[in-house]
Amino acid sequence: MSNKKKILIVDDSKMIRKGLSEIFEASNDFEIVGQAADGKEALAAIRRTQPDVVTLDVVMPEMDGLTTLKHIMIECPRPTVMLSSLTKDGSKTTFDALRYGAVDFISKPSKLEDDMDVGFLSEDITRKVNAAIEVNVAATSYIRPLPDNAGHEDMSDLRCEKLIGFGAAEGGYGALMKIIPGLRQAQAAYIAVHYIDEEHLDAFIDYLNEHSRIRVKRAEHDEVLQAGVCYLSSGSDYLTVHESGEDFVFHVNPAPFSTRRGSIDRLFFSIAEVMESQAVGVILSGAGVDGVEGLQEINRVGGTTIVQDSKTSLAKEMPKAAIATIKPGYIISDADVSANLNRLLHSG
Repeated sequence: MSNKKKILIVDDSKMIRKGLSEIFEASNDFEIVGQAADGKEALAAIRRTQPDVVTLDVVMPEMDGLTTLKHIMIECPRPTVMLSSLTKDGSKTTFDALRYGAVDFISKPSKLEDDMDVGFLSEDITRKVNAAIEVNVAATSYIRPLPDNAGHEDMSDLRCEKLIGFGAAEGGYGALMKIIPGLRQAQAAYIAVHYIDEEHLDAFIDYLNEHSRIRVKRAEHDEVLQAGVCYLSSGSDYLTVHESGEDFVFHVNPAPFSTRRGSIDRLFFSIAEVMESQAVGVILSGAGVDGVEGLQEINRVGGTTIVQDSKTSLAKEMPKAAIATIKPGYIISDADVSANLNRLLHSG
């Protein structure tokens, strides 16, 4: 019995389909069970061939890739990797795809016509598709309606009763996309460190702010934290929280070691110090172990600890390391994090 993973290739270009087929056949990890030139063909092929993973283009006739993705996640959910010239890091199309349930994304050139193109992409494509297959996507089999966020509620006159810190790296785009839009207004501030290129941080913030009930913004040095706001920072900074009279303020400083991750731990330690039992730490998808020691500290002072179930994580090292080190209060899918936080913040 073959151990190869069944893959369906969806792209309206015959040349692209041929190039991708060569990549997957050369890897010896995959069995190509079908190809489709548009979304309608893709949905029929998924029902017929039951692939383990789908690669999906965006611009196609009959039914485009994003519409196809919605149908896949509702009717026949399975790991889907967007593979398009439009799915670049920081683009709206990429964020839309992740919000609709795509596991990961790859930017490809408009043509795959020579060996150089194929060789350049093959390692990245096979690595990402192999990782995507290991993600349980059952939780994204439906699409939540977007909230009407016209005018975020002003809670600036309320003191933060809790601070909720998130730590994310590889795979964190999709996890945060499932969590932040579902958060409700509360007497709490949300703070996320996400290891992404600094140049893409503002685009991600703008997208989340547009699609969320709560206000989303970049964390700034000496800024006073406001309840009902989500602050984001990239791993290039050390972000810590300090008390200033009745308020909490940010200190944002460049991380001293550009190649050594530690920003999530620093955030979690500072939250534990100023909030003690009212601190909440959330570790999401990512490689490495950053955040584990900080989550231990939040646990030690009586705070709440949440870890994304590694079955739903694109990169499993951070969640697995956290679970192996402490006994988190919650081990849940990324799709369930916002509902659990809302219950925690609004109970009683």
